[in-house]
Amino acid sequence: MEGLSLFLTVFLALVIPIVMARLRVTTVPTAVAEIIVGILMGKSCLNLITQTSQLTFLSNLGVIVLMFLSGMEIDFDLLSPKKHTRARKSESGKQVKPMVVAAFAFGGVAVASVLLALGMKALGLFNDVALASIIFMTVALGVVIATLKEKEILGRPIGQTILLTAVMGEVIPLLLLTIYSTVNGGDARKLWLIILLFVAAIILLRRFKRPYLWFAKVTKATTQLDVRLAFFLIFALVTVAEQVGAENILGAFLAGVVMKLLEPTQATKDKLTSIGYGFFIPIFFIRTGVNLNLKLLFANPQALMLLPVLVICFFLAKLPVTLTYMRAFNKRNAFAGGFLTATTIPIVLPTLQVARKLNAITATQSSAFILAAVIVCIACPIVFNSTFALTPEDKIKEKVVIFGLNAVTMTVYQDLHDSWYSVQVLTCRKEKYDTYKSKVKNLKLFPDRKLDTLEAAGAFDTDIFVATFTDDQANLEVGRAAKQAGVKRVIVSQGKVVADTVDQLREEGIELFAFNNLHGAMLRALIESPAVYRIITDTNNALYDVVVRNSAYTGRQLMDWDFVDQITVSRIRRGDKWISPHGSTVIEPGDELIYSGPWREADRIHQLLSRE
Repeated sequence: MEGLSLFLTVFLALVIPIVMARLRVTTVPTAVAEIIVGILMGKSCLNLITQTSQLTFLSNLGVIVLMFLSGMEIDFDLLSPKKHTRARKSESGKQVKPMVVAAFAFGGVAVASVLLALGMKALGLFNDVALASIIFMTVALGVVIATLKEKEILGRPIGQTILLTAVMGEVIPLLLLTIYSTVNGGDARKLWLIILLFVAAIILLRRFKRPYLWFAKVTKATTQLDVRLAFFLIFALVTVAEQVGAENILGAFLAGVVMKLLEPTQATKDKLTSIGYGFFIPIFFIRTGVNLNLKLLFANPQALMLLPVLVICFFLAKLPVTLTYMRAFNKRNAFAGGFLTATTIPIVLPTLQVARKLNAITATQSSAFILAAVIVCIACPIVFNSTFALTPEDKIKEKVVIFGLNAVTMTVYQDLHDSWYSVQVLTCRKEKYDTYKSKVKNLKLFPDRKLDTLEAAGAFDTDIFVATFTDDQANLEVGRAAKQAGVKRVIVSQGKVVADTVDQLREEGIELFAFNNLHGAMLRALIESPAVYRIITDTNNALYDVVVRNSAYTGRQLMDWDFVDQITVSRIRRGDKWISPHGSTVIEPGDELIYSGPWREADRIHQLLSRE
């Protein structure tokens, strides 16, 4: 019977996503579908899959790998103060600081969770206030990231705010769960030993930072050193966690954080994700459904009454998110964002597993919590996808601010692709403003070029900042200020190019644009390479530069792309090197392609390749 249960579980792990794809079920997370099928196949219904030692071992490993991958999902670039302390304009035109909005939103969630837990205790429904509070404040980071990526708003203010709220909703409850389990485990004196777990994580990060770069170079198909290192980190920190009295899921989560900080390649991330979600994690979700005993739940009136209360509490706990978001974003999207943060299933399950081990919750109560989390996890993505509406601001890939108005910037303003860029032109010359205000829709007059004035007016609230004054020194000062404010790309124009200045700007991450050099380069191209000149100036064909982010087109040869006959790939930049493309060239994530083709096809292909 053990072999049959394992076979059925692995078989269902294969069949469930196939059936979902066949039936085009996209609004329900695969994890929820796996739990539902587990309920049907387990003790609640058919009882075809039973509890076995093999399934228990693989399921426990599955939850550890799930927490490891959750740690790897945290994008520390998005948590950087530079990125979030400065205000960004939301789709409603309001100035938004994603970190501040997210902190207030999660603070409200924490307060609401405690109040709801106290209310349940007062009603005699559930007496463990601490456990209920932890469960209500959790957010499923993986589900949130996948949904935001699908909507292509991860880099927008509302997307960043939702993401940061979800990060807090995963990390903080996990730390609270560790404290809870240590205190309720009967040995609160061990609490200070948890510091050793974080010390071990720091040591492992420092110890393997350099070797990892070497591993990436020497690894091969038969060694997979990057994967072996990942599992070493998992078991090392899980072992330390268990020894100091912490939960093993915290050790696994920290292992994922360490692995993320080692900056693994996309190929390594893909391999680890494949191992986790391809085998171990589905077994954990299916077994969770198998272990649910809904017969006992429905036979117990008190536990059955607990179910609708829990569903309502899961939603009410995230009500502060909606109310906080409404102050920064339009009400429709704020409502959708609040609903999305109510998804909890990946963190609730490990939390309940810990609570069961501590005998802090009965099997029937655990089943009620899990079933309530399943219901919420089905409803939330459906409500988000049907409610959230992409605004023009959300659809724009990058925002460009051009400071300085002249014939060149006017041409750039008119020619930049409307679907990719939102362009704002700034000037501090009244006569220029009066001349061009009827021609430039998004033109703003500034009283001066003082850095404080620019910062306060949100001039650095952009992805690309271009300084094109006639004063070279002013361009340098404003460009450096923009870079310090956290602008991703800064371009400054210089009439006179000095070698030392070029080197210094390159070190500071500032790009240089020289009018005189450009005119000379174009004339030289016309003389030496007329075909190149025609490509650049051709109005029927386009020359594009795109960074490949779409995983559907990575790991494949150029010749296997279905549209490769419609474009000409000239060069590929991989890291710091340029390589010549061939039909057999395998495209890797992050490759930068220079290609040309008819502008309609080239435009469509650019959008396709750059989509995450």
